[in-house]
Amino acid sequence: MATRWWRWRWRWRWRCGCYWRPAARSPRPGFPGSAGLPGPRAAADARAQMSYFNLVKSITSAFQNVYELSRFHHTTPGVCCRSKIQSGEQYTDPFKLGWRDLKDLYEDIKKELLISTTELKEMSEYYFDGKGKAFRPIIVVLMARACNIHHNNSRNVHASQRSIALIAEMIHTATLVHDDVIDDASSRRGKHTVNKIWGEKKAVLAGDLILSAASIALARIGNTTVISILTQVIEDLVRGEFLQLGSKEDESERFAHYLEKTFKKTASLIAHSCKAVSVLGCPDPAVHEIAYQYGRNVGMAFQLIDDVLDFTSCSEQMGKPTSTDLKLGLATGPVLFACRQFPEMNAMIMRRFSLPGDVDRARQYVFQSDGVQQTTYLAQQYCHEAIREISKLRPSPERDALIQLSEIVLTREK
Repeated sequence: MATRWWRWRWRWRWRCGCYWRPAARSPRPGFPGSAGLPGPRAAADARAQMSYFNLVKSITSAFQNVYELSRFHHTTPGVCCRSKIQSGEQYTDPFKLGWRDLKDLYEDIKKELLISTTELKEMSEYYFDGKGKAFRPIIVVLMARACNIHHNNSRNVHASQRSIALIAEMIHTATLVHDDVIDDASSRRGKHTVNKIWGEKKAVLAGDLILSAASIALARIGNTTVISILTQVIEDLVRGEFLQLGSKEDESERFAHYLEKTFKKTASLIAHSCKAVSVLGCPDPAVHEIAYQYGRNVGMAFQLIDDVLDFTSCSEQMGKPTSTDLKLGLATGPVLFACRQFPEMNAMIMRRFSLPGDVDRARQYVFQSDGVQQTTYLAQQYCHEAIREISKLRPSPERDALIQLSEIVLTREK
């Protein structure tokens, strides 16, 4: 665990020349400090860890959807190192295993769009070019298989479960189109955004069309429970966007606000999609909860690492400009943790980094603090809980692949 943590830290320092060095100093009293980081400063780390525990305890009391982080902060074993296969069967790469059921994924999505207007068709299909990793569909089909195996030892993915994978990717892509309009983004996945090529008004309509096509595909499944589960995602996405547009003046409420926004904008889709395929494959409510909690925790970790990479990665690796969140006036995990060490950042957060030099100063504060490490550590805790949940299912290659995926979330570079 210790070796892996420091390997990540040095990789972040040197990756594509984006070198940064935290200042060598002791944490201020009450700041999380270096909780979870091994090293010679054992006594200081113990005090810092206790401060971090108090922070997490305050977060969980303010935001009930954070799933008792304080509990597994002390009880979860070090499972984030590469897991051994627990099923006894030969391990297959999770992406290769998932793609068995996702052949022609993007072609099938394009068939769902059914657009006659040439320009609108081109806009709607723009991101369905097969160049993405299809992270969400992969999780969905692996979860479908794992639940089916747990229920009746069937390795087949039902047609309705595969449809959920398509719908999840369509909803996700529609939100990317809309987010790029809201953020006035110029690049996505290494190419120009829809709004920069066709304009904001047409981009909004293209996103709406993708959402409508996803809704039609969802209705065609015909399961009212599943329809109810996935329509909650649409509501969460809208509410999450509104949360992102606002902020909390009270510093003690800011982190809860950030985590709630993160759940609604990112984790909700993964959580509810996993739950939907579990409902279609297994009648046990306990399995539905396992699937939901796995997806929720992986989704939270995914976004936390994305927020870290916005500081530590380069534009070429991210496929989009870095420091975007600061430029948009958003205070993500690394900033909020850094603010506890540098209270002078509060004023910048409240004015949403709008004054000249705010963005650069905020970046410097983040790199001089433990904000990146603390956010990554928090992502680790979510992954620990995801592994804890999915391990309750019957052993199978699919279950083990989901464990591996939760670890890939932590080590990804894009």
